[in-house]
Amino acid sequence: MFGELLRRMTAPEPEVLTDDDARLALAALLVRVARSDGHYAEDEKKQIDELLVARYGLGPFEVTKLRADAEVLESEAPDTVRFTRAIKDAVPYEEREHVIEALWEIALADGERDHDEDALIRLVAPMLGVNDRDSALARQRAQTRE
Repeated sequence: MFGELLRRMTAPEPEVLTDDDARLALAALLVRVARSDGHYAEDEKKQIDELLVARYGLGPFEVTKLRADAEVLESEAPDTVRFTRAIKDAVPYEEREHVIEALWEIALADGERDHDEDALIRLVAPMLGVNDRDSALARQRAQTRE
């Protein structure tokens, strides 16, 4: 279904993604973090929807479709590196800090700080070019919203 997008994301010299493709890649990364603990809970889905609505101003049908597409893309994608590279190339640094914050919000949405989710975010942050200090601050901001 998303073969062309995956091909572009996994190319040796990937193209800069369109806004729609970058949005889908970000949503897929959110889904990947939510699924990383082996339990994709309704509260995590709800948190993903809320983050996407706030970030992109989507309506209820649009956000449901975006998350559904992101779930398919996430399941078909070979690894997290491609998502992060695509997002890094498409999003300025300040926005990437917000991406890390959003990932922490998803990881904490079920009220538990899971080791697998934690490890994935700690892997993703430097791949997005977000330094340790800014990543820690993003986690703290997300924790205050719990």
